[in-house]
Formats: sequence, structure tokens, C-alpha cells
Amino acid sequence: MKKKNPYLSNPLIGLYSVWTGFWFISWFLALYPFMVICLQHKDTKRYAHKLVRLWSRLFFAFGFLRFEVVSEQKLDPKQVYVFCANHFSYLDIPAFVKILPNYFSFVGKSSIKKVPLFGYLYARLNILVDRSDRASRSATLGKSIRALHSKRSIIIFPEGGITSKQFPFMSAPLKDGAFAMAIQQQVPILPVTFLNNYQLMDDEQFVLKPGVIRVRIHAPMETKGLTQEDLPVLREQVFQKIQQPLLDYHGVDMPH
Repeated sequence: MKKKNPYLSNPLIGLYSVWTGFWFISWFLALYPFMVICLQHKDTKRYAHKLVRLWSRLFFAFGFLRFEVVSEQKLDPKQVYVFCANHFSYLDIPAFVKILPNYFSFVGKSSIKKVPLFGYLYARLNILVDRSDRASRSATLGKSIRALHSKRSIIIFPEGGITSKQFPFMSAPLKDGAFAMAIQQQVPILPVTFLNNYQLMDDEQFVLKPGVIRVRIHAPMETKGLTQEDLPVLREQVFQKIQQPLLDYHGVDMPH
């Protein structure tokens, strides 16, 4: 069934979406020239990353969106992690940028590079993958491993994008890439659960509702001593870590 047009069914939500969209684009355009300058040399690339974080913080501030972040353990901004999270909403991406103090790259779909202006920035700061191309997936894994080796964390949505149509149930099984790279580099995996981003902005309509973004950052899961033979068990443990808080928050049980 086709969803109703929220701009027509609730004009206030429509006005709020226009308001937040205006600030999202305005701050991007204001900061974009400085981001591009920083991207021209590898020694200043980190400053482009910091400007993207500033953009995210300004967007949420001017959109009056608040955060409730519960962390089981304080993050070490100098530690390298493979961050894994559920993915039901495009809001997950700017939310990640705002809440993490670490220097990181997303692993994202290659089609984003076609977006004017933003695509150039995204492609230069992150690692792109065409999930339909086996060679691209293999190259992405190699690039991610090199990023981890250079002390840059990786953010990956191990469902393989926004794939589940049964919120709050994640797609299973998770893709192997995140766990393969973490084991190969012996760096911890850090599961993150976005509890309600889908309720504020779903993946079908770019309509944003006001509210509180609720996030659970779990304790890091060590991979030291693990081998690729341990990958299936690690993958299941990470899935449960992320999925269970979603089910608890929304008061539903995992189907048998």
C-alpha cells in the first residue's frame, strides 16, 4: 500500500521537514568550499572529516533534534574500531557522524557518488562499494583493511544497506565483510543500536519528524586471537547485541 503524502496529511510535519532540509543544505553549501580545500592533501584530510562533523552538529542543532546516547563504555577516540549498526533510516548516517569522536570512513553504496557536490565529498572521505559486483566487494574489503591498518575506524551497516522491510527486525544473516576485516586486523567490533531513527525518518519518504534520537553504544567486542573460522559465531553475537535492544525498546519478541 502506498503511503499517504505526509506533507498533505500533516502540514506541520511538512513545514518542519522543509525547515530541517533548508538547514541541512545551507550548512553543507557554507562549509563545502572549506571541505574541498582540506581534501586536496592527505595531511589535511582529517580537517575535512571534522568539518563534516560540524555540519552534522549544526544540522541537528538547527533542527532542534536532541540525542539520548547510552554508552556501556566510554569510547576511546584514538582506538580503531569496526562499528556495526542496524540500518532502517538514512538518518543513521548523520547521527553516526555526530555521536562518534573517532576518525572513520563509512562503507557505503557507490551510487552516492553520482549525487552533485555531495557525491564528490562522500567518495573522497569514504569507501564505496557496488554490492552487485563481486570484484567491487573484494576491492572494498581490501580498502577497508588498509584503512584499519592506517588507524582509521570503519563504519559499516552489516545488513548490506537498508534491506529489511519488517521494522524493528534486522535482515539476517549479516554480511561477512565487517567481521572478516575486524578479525584480519585484530581490532574490536563495536555494535551500535539506533532505536528509533526509522520512526523519525523512514527510508521511503524524506520526511523528518521532531523528536529525540535514541542510541545504544555497546561495549567493544574483542577479536584478538580469533581466526576466520570464528566468524560465524562472532557474526551471530554482534547480531544479537544490536537486535535485542531494538526488540526490548519496541516491546516485541523475535519470531521463532
